[in-house]
Amino acid sequence: MSGSDKRRWFRSSPRGLVPRVGKLLLGPKTAPIDCHVLDLSAGGACLELSKTYSFPPRFEFLHGSTRRFCTLAWTRGFRIGISYEGTIQRSSVSGGLSRPKSGASLLSRNR
Repeated sequence: MSGSDKRRWFRSSPRGLVPRVGKLLLGPKTAPIDCHVLDLSAGGACLELSKTYSFPPRFEFLHGSTRRFCTLAWTRGFRIGISYEGTIQRSSVSGGLSRPKSGASLLSRNR
């Protein structure tokens, strides 16, 4: 299996309970940009926008209750590819769940 075939293997199209819409948060003083989620993977997403935008070097992608920092990977007309940075954060905007601050899960503690 080549490298591109492996990437395709792990991609998924949003179906069922996964929201097909998301928001791009470009900065504190700009309005959120609505986008249509075409393709998701562990490393990024393919999104479709209603018009073209000028993107900062780093911005946030809000999808369901998950908020991720990302960068622009590519653009083709109204479609863009984003690549995720770092770890997943739960958004308080859409009622996401909070994680323990200590880093240890309640399920992983010694009994």
